[in-house]
Amino acid sequence: MTAISNEKRDINIISSPLQGFTDYRFRNLVNQHFGGIDTFIAPYIRFQGGMEIKKSYKNDLLPSHNEVKNLVPQVMTRDSKELLYVADYVKQLGYKELNWNLGCPYPMVAKRGMGSGLIKDFDKIDSILQTVSGEADLDISVKLRLGYESNQEILKLLPVLNNHKIKYLIIHPRIGKQLYKGDADLEMFEQCMEICDLPIVYNGDIDTVEKFVYLKQRFPHINHWAIGRSVISNPFLAGMIKTGSCQLPEDWTEQFKSFHEALFQSMSESLSGPGHLLIKMQSYWEYFSQMFSDAHKTYKIIRKAKSIDAYQQGVANILKQK
Repeated sequence: MTAISNEKRDINIISSPLQGFTDYRFRNLVNQHFGGIDTFIAPYIRFQGGMEIKKSYKNDLLPSHNEVKNLVPQVMTRDSKELLYVADYVKQLGYKELNWNLGCPYPMVAKRGMGSGLIKDFDKIDSILQTVSGEADLDISVKLRLGYESNQEILKLLPVLNNHKIKYLIIHPRIGKQLYKGDADLEMFEQCMEICDLPIVYNGDIDTVEKFVYLKQRFPHINHWAIGRSVISNPFLAGMIKTGSCQLPEDWTEQFKSFHEALFQSMSESLSGPGHLLIKMQSYWEYFSQMFSDAHKTYKIIRKAKSIDAYQQGVANILKQK
């Protein structure tokens, strides 16, 4: 296993995307209000008939929309032509890297032979990478799980990946069928490190500073770490990891309030009507609520809101109680 080059060997944090949540508006505001994240990976581009990239995907990647320093586009596909098409498109926008998603665990994706459902098709992956490496003029990184049905799938895939020029692998040590349930398989991750010649990024269950410290001690040669849902459930986390603080800042509710108001305003400008805005903000609170001492009660207050006025009053009451 090769550590990603980093002269100071500082902790380097990558934001792993969550479809429908971590768009450019959210990324910009997290970066502005909290910091700590070195690289953001954009939610995946996926084709649904025809070789055309949806306008929403294009908007999310426009350089004029993105204020973060390092942004990496991502694609979900099992077709080399689609991967090359996206690679060419993002290169024209000025991006130098494209991440290929072989990690999505959701059945509707995996059953179509994409995401983690493609991991066991070693020949297909090999063929796609051979084509892409010969024609795409930008770096390719790969996000993957241990497999979909079995954690043995990755052990058969890694020798194939070792033969290709891949910038790094982001490995989430669960199989696709687990979704996000059960424990991450740290022993299998260790096996992957032993047989992989490529740089590895650890991804999975980094939701507290204490958990990060444990993982860092267990895998001291890993210096790049990917955080997924916890970027939403605790947007302070990356900064806390960088400073080594296990506690939220004393004025965290004021900081969060400022961030929330900016997010609310940004979403209100982009969504069509109060109904859509309410649903969108309520979906964020399924994660935000986890920062509060009684997450269930907090989320229940937000979920019960039937109007924007009720929602805003609920948020005000939650923050006032803290």
